[in-house]
Amino acid sequence: MRTLVTTHFVSLDGVAEAPGGEPGYRHSGWTMDIEPDPAQYERKGREQEEATAFLMGGRSYDAFAEVWPTMDYFAGWNAMPKYVVSGTVTDPQWNNTSVLASLDDVAALKETDGGPIFVQGSMLLTQNLLKAGLVDEMRLMVFPVVLGSGRGPFPTDAEDKVRLTLVDSTTYANGVQYQVLRVQR
Repeated sequence: MRTLVTTHFVSLDGVAEAPGGEPGYRHSGWTMDIEPDPAQYERKGREQEEATAFLMGGRSYDAFAEVWPTMDYFAGWNAMPKYVVSGTVTDPQWNNTSVLASLDDVAALKETDGGPIFVQGSMLLTQNLLKAGLVDEMRLMVFPVVLGSGRGPFPTDAEDKVRLTLVDSTTYANGVQYQVLRVQR
């Protein structure tokens, strides 16, 4: 059985929307307000070395597929098998990308042989994966800022709580903290 790992940049109040400057959001680019520490981005970069598959929702696919294939930094993500859970993406052009129709398809993918499946961004998908009990681990790059508004990866309408255990944590010189949390079963 494969492990499903979600990974997000989040503010202290749980907002993950538009961390890199995506247009059209109130707090767009909020991660750029904190002096970057090369060590935190090296840690983030290692995630693509661990992942064996990349899972995303339709909106994230639309955003990533437009930019990532042209960037050397994302070479690992670009090369690996990618899966998009979407009812709107029907003919993906990003190499090695397949469309999954439902969370049942994600559950079936987890049952296959292979290594970890990583979710980047894809907040709505992450919320639904958490509610469905399909997430095994969350990796959060927590920035010391409170945004006060915006979407995050955590469901607000779940029927039950998701209990997590902190298994690793690193605090960088700029106050950003990388947390690895495993879902308790």
